[in-house]
Parts: sequence; structure tokens; C-alpha cells
Amino acid sequence: MKQWYMVINVATCHDCNSCFMADKDEHVDNEWPGYTAAQPRHGHRWMNVERHERGQYPRIDISFRPTPCQHCENAPCIKAGRGAVSRREDGIVMIDMEKAKGMKELLKSCPYGVIYWNEEKNVPQKCTMCAHLLDDESWLPAVPRCVHNCPTGSLKAYRMEPAEIEKMITAEGLSALRPELGTKPHVLYKNLDKFEKNFIAAGVLVDGDCFENATVTLKSGGAVLATETTNCFGDFKFDGLENGEYIVDVDAAGRKASEAVKIDNKSQSLGFITL
Repeated sequence: MKQWYMVINVATCHDCNSCFMADKDEHVDNEWPGYTAAQPRHGHRWMNVERHERGQYPRIDISFRPTPCQHCENAPCIKAGRGAVSRREDGIVMIDMEKAKGMKELLKSCPYGVIYWNEEKNVPQKCTMCAHLLDDESWLPAVPRCVHNCPTGSLKAYRMEPAEIEKMITAEGLSALRPELGTKPHVLYKNLDKFEKNFIAAGVLVDGDCFENATVTLKSGGAVLATETTNCFGDFKFDGLENGEYIVDVDAAGRKASEAVKIDNKSQSLGFITL
């Protein structure tokens, strides 16, 4: 059977919070019987745009990761809910607003921290992927409000067979958030490395000027991992790196330099390499 999936591209999210505001517009003060209670005006971030800064001055970048309910196939909240949480045939995980009354412990069951407590209603709540809209054939385009509102196309929703999403995962390099948990989320990310991994960056100067088209080689354990060419500002950047020890070799028209770099949960900006 076809399932609902959401794909989020970290590289094109600019923290505009249009997704967050769309969620608020759809759910604050609006009751959706059979789906969820009205969301409180404050405190809930069903679409939570998280921020991560990498590097050191002057080479810094910031990535943004929209983080809704992951709608897991193996959702821990379902087991913890004792019948109050279920997974629909189309893959959307829902909390029953009547059965879940008083179950504040559900918040701790979610390893992603995306379940929130409604003090007034005495119920746990989370993103429903706007199931009330997806079930409404008059709502076009048939996507959640956050997807409909995203100006950069960073959020996309797909209703497809599991075999089709597996092909997309391979073709587009999609990954799950914290795959070691084994929850099998239906929210997948593109360019997640920009949020979770690290980079090595620097500028190359020759006789005090930025040097374009220098060849920069990244090595680890004696093996060549990647090769870059400096841009018109003399800059280069190797991204998506794991923790470890690396060697950066620079060749600027015969002038050469080598730098040893260690990454330990922190991106490294080497400043300028002067030749």
C-alpha cells in the first residue's frame, strides 16, 4: 500500500520559518475532531527548525534542519501509548486525543523530542502530517500545510510504495535522522551531512594575493579522499567529514604546502595557507 513520506533538504532551508507559521495557522485555535485538538499558541513546535553553526571566523556556515514528528514505522510512542497511539495504513502516526488524556509520559518515549504537552487539554500532541487535509479530497495540492508553504521547496511530501521510496533514497542520497535507533522514520533528509558532520576550509595566498585554481588534496591514512580547486577568492572546502586525522596538501602552480588537521566533533577553519 502507498505510504506518506516527507523529504527535507537541509541545503536549501534558510530558516524563514514559513513551515512553522503554516503549522501554527493550521492548528492554533483550530480543532480537528478525530485528528487532534487545537494546538496551544505558545510552547509547541510541531515543525521545529533547529540550527547548527559550524567552523570559526571567517569561515562559518549555519545549517537549518526542520524537525517534525518522524512518523516512524517502529515508533516507540506506539508501544508506550498502550493503545493511545497508532500508525495508519498510510504510515502516519496519530495520537488519540481521548485515549491519551493524562499520558504525559508519552513525551519521554520519543527519542526525537517531538511530542509536546497541552496543559489545558491534558493531552500529548505532535505533528499529524496534516492528516485531516490529506484525507480531504477537496484540498489541493494534497500535501501538508508546511510543504505547501515552503518557498524554497525544501520540504516535499510523497505518497508512494515503500519500494519507490527505497529507490529515491539511493538515487538522491537520502538519510534518516539517528538511524541507529532503528525506528525507520518516514521523514527523510537530503544533505543531512551539512547539519551532522564537519568540514575543513581555508584560503590559499601566494605572494599575499588570493590564488585561484590551486589544487588541494584531502588525505587520511595515506589514501586520497577528495580533491578540490580553489575559487577566485583562493578558498576551498571539504565537507561531510567524520571525526579523524587528515592531511591537506596544497599545490599552487608548483608552490606546495601540507597541513595536518584533526576533527573532533568540530569543523576546522585553517585561516590562510600562505605560500
